[in-house]
Amino acid sequence: MPMIKRKPKVQKIAFVSLGCPKNQVNAERMMHDLQAAGFAIAESAYSGADAVIINTCGFIDDAKKEAIDSILEMAQLKADGTVGKILVTGCMAQRYYDDITTEIPEVDGVLGLGANDSIVEHVQNLLGGAAVADCPDISCLQLGGARKLLSPEHWAYLQIADGCSNCCTYCAIPGIRGPFRHRSAENILAEAEELVQRGARELVLIAQDVTAYPALPDLLRALCKIKSLQWLRLLYCYPDEITDELIAVMTNEDKIIKYIDLPLQHADDRILADMGRRGTQAQITAVLNKLRAAMPAIAIRTTFICGFPGEDDTAFETLSAFIHEQKFAHMGAFVFSPQEGTPAATFPNQVDPEIAQQRVDILTQQQAEIALQHKEQLSGQTMQVMVELHDPYTDSYLARTSYDAPEIDGMLAFTSPRVLQAGDIVQVQILGLKEDLLVGKMV
Repeated sequence: MPMIKRKPKVQKIAFVSLGCPKNQVNAERMMHDLQAAGFAIAESAYSGADAVIINTCGFIDDAKKEAIDSILEMAQLKADGTVGKILVTGCMAQRYYDDITTEIPEVDGVLGLGANDSIVEHVQNLLGGAAVADCPDISCLQLGGARKLLSPEHWAYLQIADGCSNCCTYCAIPGIRGPFRHRSAENILAEAEELVQRGARELVLIAQDVTAYPALPDLLRALCKIKSLQWLRLLYCYPDEITDELIAVMTNEDKIIKYIDLPLQHADDRILADMGRRGTQAQITAVLNKLRAAMPAIAIRTTFICGFPGEDDTAFETLSAFIHEQKFAHMGAFVFSPQEGTPAATFPNQVDPEIAQQRVDILTQQQAEIALQHKEQLSGQTMQVMVELHDPYTDSYLARTSYDAPEIDGMLAFTSPRVLQAGDIVQVQILGLKEDLLVGKMV
């Protein structure tokens, strides 16, 4: 009787991807390469994984804590026999490569960002029993490449650059991801075409600094020519790099969402200077006024840091008054996190973290009231929205308006007389608020 040959077991790799969209894109590229090499990819089902790759963030203390907690969680699963090897990648691995290698014995391998493009070889070595530890120069990390998307099919991030040369005094990113470097326009356009062909209706442009991209207006015009692309959104822009030409392109191109993410960080001139930010409150205000004059309905998202060294009550009151005056559509506030190796970590007049947290709480409450006013003003208006999912319990749909970026901003609920699919773009009349959720009906 002939022997039946059994198929070799497909080795399973699970991923834990933490941090920002740029880090997510790195994870998506590694997942694609591993899957193309014959590995089975499980994004969240860890049980039975031959290896777990923890793609970490190392930007601020909260992100580092989340990464360490994830490593320890996987270490416990490893001890229980639920998972096999543990491989740590990403920004924290890049920044604390030696510390992770020597101080967390449960970890079987550590890879700096420059090793991402060799992930298949490293995972094969790891599963073969070899020690894996590699941290080549950050320039070895290629920009672009095929990805296994973690986002839904109807939208995707499109990374146009990496690294940063702004060197704000509080920020560790230049030391982690190196100086600013960008992809060619041809390379970006080719990926954008592919993403749209795969079903993406919305592309979200990302980089550490999108506005540092050379000839950004030309790139945006070219992207808008992609036939089936509906929405194009800009994240992570710097106010001093918002040119008149960029504003004109955003105004005149219908596919570019009237939305921009401008992480301003503060509004007190002395604090801005100490942060190494370019520009004063007056100059920032002038940029905001230009944007709103050209696009009256533009949604501006921003972030601020509370408790930066030297931030006294006067500086904080200046910031609070600025936020009250500007009434941003979306705003996040964060406690200053001193990062080793950055100038601000050694500045005098460090602020008590409890005081900084109190200031964050004040700004968060202030913004909640502003956001509620924005929502109340939308009642009765008809808006274009993109469907995200169907809620079978209420027989309604959840969607984002063009003023809400995926994953970070809010959604609304609406009813429809016909069946809709994720990614459909429809007109919805806003009927009002249910608690803090906008509700409406399709028209």
